[in-house]
Amino acid sequence: MNSFIEINGRKIGPNYKPYIIAELSANHNGDINKAFQIIEEAKKAGADAIKLQTYRADTITIDCDKEDFQIRDGLWDGRTLYELYEWAHTPWEWHKPLFEKAKELDITIFSSPFDFTAVDLLEELNAPAYKIASFELVDLALIKRVAQTGKPMIMSTGMANQEEIQEAIDTARNNGCEELVVLHCVSGYPAPAEQYNLKTIADISERFDVLSGLSDHTIDNATSVAAVVLGACLIEKHVTLDRNGGGADDSFSLEPSELAQLCKDSKTAWQAMGKVNYERTEAEKGNVKFRRSLYVVKDIKEGEEFTVENIRSIRPGFGLAPKYYDDVIGKKANVNINKGTALNAEYVNGLGFEIL
Repeated sequence: MNSFIEINGRKIGPNYKPYIIAELSANHNGDINKAFQIIEEAKKAGADAIKLQTYRADTITIDCDKEDFQIRDGLWDGRTLYELYEWAHTPWEWHKPLFEKAKELDITIFSSPFDFTAVDLLEELNAPAYKIASFELVDLALIKRVAQTGKPMIMSTGMANQEEIQEAIDTARNNGCEELVVLHCVSGYPAPAEQYNLKTIADISERFDVLSGLSDHTIDNATSVAAVVLGACLIEKHVTLDRNGGGADDSFSLEPSELAQLCKDSKTAWQAMGKVNYERTEAEKGNVKFRRSLYVVKDIKEGEEFTVENIRSIRPGFGLAPKYYDDVIGKKANVNINKGTALNAEYVNGLGFEIL
């Protein structure tokens, strides 16, 4: 497994802060100006990339109202697949101006293609990477075509079993893909957090020898932040201007302020993971003096015994460590010691061992 992949100069991997993709999807709601605004807000929020979906209704399904093509239940109940995709797609003539807008704002833009013609369009626009959507993970011909571009690939695994994931990865690798991230995903819209089984993220990385991340369809950021702690190096979330905007994906998307919080919190979570460490940190060094130690709490005369009444384990920490308490009790003082004095080994007669 590569330790990282690189998209537009940004390294993605466990040794780098999480890569955040803002999924525009259908949240433009048919208005290119909303699409421009979402790109602007993604940049302001600190996202690394904006992602489109490149299809037309005719390239992803057919115009048919037979039962097979009807959507029952969920967000899009009552529509045919063709009606949904006609409503939700990003017009192909928008792609060039959207790419230009992203370049102007210095935010990476790429897309999920859904057929060969979409790949051709995105190649004309010099897309720096490609995403394979969960529903397309079983389309090995599409994965082969994308892999042959030689660009970095990101693949979502929603609904796929282990065998299907392996087939997709093998197809990508056997056709020229050298940079790959595989995203754990639950293809529900929205998806309940309790169904995410985030421990799968680390298993994906180990089992398939790939970088792993999360495509998150929950309605807040907790799942994504937890995923970072469990090894996700890339997080993808849908983003909208208004969750109540009425669009196809608005209801399970983040609003701009939430995206900004995701960017902040995921970086903090990644930084907090750090490394295995049992040494005192810089933040702790100044507080060592406030730990407990043995102190004289009642005046003691030379030759007098140390007792539970005249020594105690208290704060601060300038005296003997509390672990020596039982060794000191019953021993005699070498000198007069005033109340409030840190107890040192040199004050104890017959301690019987050297304390460093």
